[in-house]
Amino acid sequence: MLWLLSTRRSPTARFGLNGCEGIFDVDLRRRRLTELEEQMAVGDFWNDRQRGQTVSREARELRAILGPFAALHSRIADLCELHQMSTEEGDETSLSEFEAEAASLLVELDHMEFLAILSDPDDSKDAILEIHPGAGGTEAADWAEMLMRLYQRWIERREFEAEVMDLVPGDEAGIKSVTIEVKGSYAYGYLKAEAGVHRLVRISPFDAQKRRHTSFASVFVYPQVDEMPEVELKDVDIQVDVYKAGGAGGQHVNKTSSAVRMTHLPTGITVSCQNERSQLKNKGAARKVLTARVYAFYKQEELKKIAAVESTKMAIDFGSQIRSYVFQPYTMVKDHRTGHESGNLQAIMDGDIDKFIEAYLTAARAK
Repeated sequence: MLWLLSTRRSPTARFGLNGCEGIFDVDLRRRRLTELEEQMAVGDFWNDRQRGQTVSREARELRAILGPFAALHSRIADLCELHQMSTEEGDETSLSEFEAEAASLLVELDHMEFLAILSDPDDSKDAILEIHPGAGGTEAADWAEMLMRLYQRWIERREFEAEVMDLVPGDEAGIKSVTIEVKGSYAYGYLKAEAGVHRLVRISPFDAQKRRHTSFASVFVYPQVDEMPEVELKDVDIQVDVYKAGGAGGQHVNKTSSAVRMTHLPTGITVSCQNERSQLKNKGAARKVLTARVYAFYKQEELKKIAAVESTKMAIDFGSQIRSYVFQPYTMVKDHRTGHESGNLQAIMDGDIDKFIEAYLTAARAK
């Protein structure tokens, strides 16, 4: 820490903020924000509501980056002033205060530098998270539900918002599928690291002989988009089917055709929603998920690359997992893409997965 301040560079340079400014393209972002604010200042700006929402959303995202950067810049300048005064006066109390504040600022700076990794235009968007069980029967359905709980805990930790858009219970236990809308700053940017097959090894609670079982579940993540400038999602291209929602039986059985299935005919992409009792609400939720998935599909076509959202759709079985969770005979969670691992299984299952996400995103940026 003191070595950083022993140089004769500018206050901001001592904390690497000048370099961070380049990473974040601060000047470019400031110019873009100015352009957007000028557009929003025009009297007829909101005549085109869809364009207005797009522009104002981009402006909010830019402010969310530039605001904290400016605040951090100001705090670092004040801190360097404090260090100079404390050193000249030999004030040990102020120097101790400086040390504590400097450590805190460096943590914040590290976080901002990490956010620079999330530079894809979609990273700042909300996300659509889907979980499906794979090989393993009831075991896999239970594992899919465990993963759903893990991500719900992670969402709570980050103070994001989540809404279950569609949930299909398993026949005996667990779930057959779940679709969750996740709202929060950079929700997609973080969660895209979780897309892939997750493998569980444990002694089965459903096996009377207490044998060890291996189960799989697949996680898909899509950026949530309200519109697709590149692709027009036409009603004529969407086939809508309604049916009676399934459930656990008894009072949960839906007597009316409230469940909705939507198929995008040009791509063959199909989504379904039955979580709400209202057919209208299920149609709205299905449309939202379909838009996200069609957007992801066409984005891949445009970029001509495999390593994107849909490329994670490997066989949900042996040899395709991105991460393994071992409950017995020892406890260990290991990400096979980065080698990052942790023995604190309970914390991981309670949503403490940020280190895994950061390790993957950092490694992916370095490639």
